[in-house]
Formats: sequence, C-alpha cells, structure tokens
Amino acid sequence: MIPRPDLLTDRSPKGVEVFQLTTETDVPSSHIYMEAQIFTPDSRRLVLHRSATPHGSDKDDPKHRYLVCDLANGCTLTPITNELGATGPSISPDGQWLYYFVNETKLGGGRLTLKRVHLDGTGRETLIVLDRPIPGTRYWPTQIYPLSTISSDGERIAISCFLGDGKTAGAPWGLLVFDIARAEVRLILEGPSWCNVHPQYCRSRDRGASHDILIQENHDNQCDALGNEILLVGGAGADIHVIRDDGTRFRDMPWGRDGNEFCQGHQCWIGRSERAITSTGTNDVDERQLIAGRAAPPAGHKGKLTPGGWRNDLSRRFPKPDFYHFATDIAGKRFITDSGPALGSNTYLAELPDDQNAPLENFVVLCCPRSTWKGEAHTHPFLSPDGRVGFFNSDESGILQAYMARGW
Repeated sequence: MIPRPDLLTDRSPKGVEVFQLTTETDVPSSHIYMEAQIFTPDSRRLVLHRSATPHGSDKDDPKHRYLVCDLANGCTLTPITNELGATGPSISPDGQWLYYFVNETKLGGGRLTLKRVHLDGTGRETLIVLDRPIPGTRYWPTQIYPLSTISSDGERIAISCFLGDGKTAGAPWGLLVFDIARAEVRLILEGPSWCNVHPQYCRSRDRGASHDILIQENHDNQCDALGNEILLVGGAGADIHVIRDDGTRFRDMPWGRDGNEFCQGHQCWIGRSERAITSTGTNDVDERQLIAGRAAPPAGHKGKLTPGGWRNDLSRRFPKPDFYHFATDIAGKRFITDSGPALGSNTYLAELPDDQNAPLENFVVLCCPRSTWKGEAHTHPFLSPDGRVGFFNSDESGILQAYMARGW
C-alpha cells in the first residue's frame, strides 16, 4: 500500500491517514459495492477485487480475481479465487468462509454454482450446482447480479438474476435464496420491475428479522429480451421494500413516489437494527437527502405517503444536503458518506445519535478522494464493522483503485 496524505484536506481531523491499497497501473481494482458483507467480524480482513469496478465485473474476464486484504498484516493482498465467472461474494457472519458464485449461465441453459472457501484459501467446496431450471419453475437464471447477501445466522444466501428466455419482451427478473445446509434453491420473487434488486439481509440476530431482505423495485424499467437495460427508472421511479426470504411478508419503506421525492437507488440497514437509510433526491429543490425509515405494511407502492411509515431526515442540519452513497458500522453508531459538488465532493464521517428521531451529529470531512465519478468511478465509501477504518474508490491516479482511511 502507498501512503496518500495528498488526499487529506485542511478540514481532515488530525491523525487521519489515507492509503492506496491497490497499485497496478494497467489493471483497475476497486472495493466491492459497499452494501455487500465482505468483512470478517473482527475487522481484520476484507475482500476486494481486481479487474473490476464498484458495480461488478465481466464474467468472461480472465483477469478478474477476488483478493483478501489483511489489515493486520500490512494490508497484504492475496488472491482467493481464480475461476472464470466468480461473482457475488459474501463472508460468513463468523468470518470463517468466503461464499461466492461461479456464473456459467446462458439463456436457456448453463449453470450457476455456489462455492465456499476459507479465507486462507483452504477447504474450497462446491455446495450447490444449479444446472437445470430453478426448482418449481421453467426459468433458467442468467444475468447474475454481482452482489449476494448472507443471513445473519449464516444459513441462507440470496442473489438476483434475469429469468428471460432471450425471446420474450418484458421478461421477469427474480431473487433466489440458497439454503446452505439443505443445498436447496428457491425463487421467492419475480417480475419485470426487479432488474436492480440490491438485496440486503437484515443483520439483526433476532430470529424473525434475520429472514428479512431489503430490496429495490424499479417501476417502469425497460429491458430487452436478452435482459439488457434500456431504461432503469421510469417516471414513478424506484421504491424500496422488505420481504421475508420465503417470499412472504412483503412490506413498503416510506421513501419516494410522492411526486417530489425520489429514491436515488442506494440504501442500507442501520447496523443490526430493523431500520434503514436511503438517499433521496427532490424535484422542488436540488437536494440529495439521507432519510431513515422503517418498513410498514404494504399500501400500494405509495412510498413517502405509506400510512404508518416512520421516517427521519438525518441530513436536515445541512442547508443544502448533497449525499449519495453511505454505510454504517455494525453497531449503528458511526456513519460514512460521499458527497457531491455542493459539499466539495468530500468523504464525510458522522455519528448516529441514540435518539432515533434526531439527525446525524458531528459531521467531519475525512478526505477528498478526487474521483472523476466518470463511468464506474464512484467512491462508494464504507466502514469496517468496528467503525475504525474507512474505505473508498477513486480514479484520481488515472485508473480505478481501492483506498483506505484510518486514525480517527
């Protein structure tokens, strides 16, 4: 890794250090999208990837690798996969395993394989091979989403996919849940508006809440018969829901769809709580806010107007909030976010107060990633589980790289 004090600002707290973790000048590298569970619970190791972007990788790219970054050993990077098509990584809640998929799917055929391996590269196992239609359906999965999500008890892992046959317009997308112990797969959600699901298991250890998955719906999206995106968000925009991993208890999050507020498309749970945060935009004024919410009974996709929907504007102390992507620590106390030009395109740290109805507190500028934000160069900051180390991406060097900040 390379020290990068030049990415600090005159507003950065004293003692903060920034490092560039990946250094290849001819192959881009990045952190995995920040909602993924890619950290060991002791905050000592995480997984990132080379020949990839924050939004995923090409399944046919032979250069793509997942890498284990050992923070306790000088941030050394060790390849842990070498299969073509490796995707959707999740570290088990006990930190013992890296689960990942191997995508060899194709329209009307192919196979999707769930594997796991110890983080030292030993004990690699093939757990489930899906080389036929999804049980109970006529669908073959393809266009596998680059993010998986694992339940807080480590028993189930979910990933989304395209369900089309390559001929049918308006074909559905779906969400698959893999029962690890039983080696079973089931389709719990399907429809044409689930093209960008962003599935995230609730990290609560409560037995009931551990089955809840936060999901994103993109109303009026358009894809061709091959599953290629033509239009991601229509006039009604995206809204966010929660569903139990057996396909029941569909609920609404009280965000967007009121004619003014709209969901930008990033959200995450607050630590192990049953509350979540989304980033919203507004049409009446040019702002991008951070809104906390809690799931309510379904009311017909009314978003912000959902009856009984609890909300809290976390960014209301800013005269002109301009936030996009963010994450919390596992305790739900520390918060990290990127910002747009209105706030200097800096990365901010803040604190979530004990009062659930209060705004974020103690905002400080951590650093300035200097990313161009062009193409896939989103900074996507996130925290280690203990909240002591932050991570982001940037193409400030001319090529996408992964970075780390610490020392607060």
